[in-house]
Amino acid sequence: MSAIIIEHVKVSELPEDWRARLRTAADARVTVRIEEETESREVAEQEAENPLFGMWRDREELSDVEAYVRKLRAPRF
Repeated sequence: MSAIIIEHVKVSELPEDWRARLRTAADARVTVRIEEETESREVAEQEAENPLFGMWRDREELSDVEAYVRKLRAPRF
């Protein structure tokens, strides 16, 4: 896979949709990286090949991930 990287681009020079997503000052400078997207079929095949992908999906305590993580972190704070 190849990528195009453009560094130090003024936000004001980006397409309007991109500027709206960034929500930053027009004179700020950013780095733009453009890559070809992989097909979803390829990703699904890679996930199917990896036995660790989704290994915790059946755990009941992880049905609400945010609550689970909050509970884990509670003793630290």
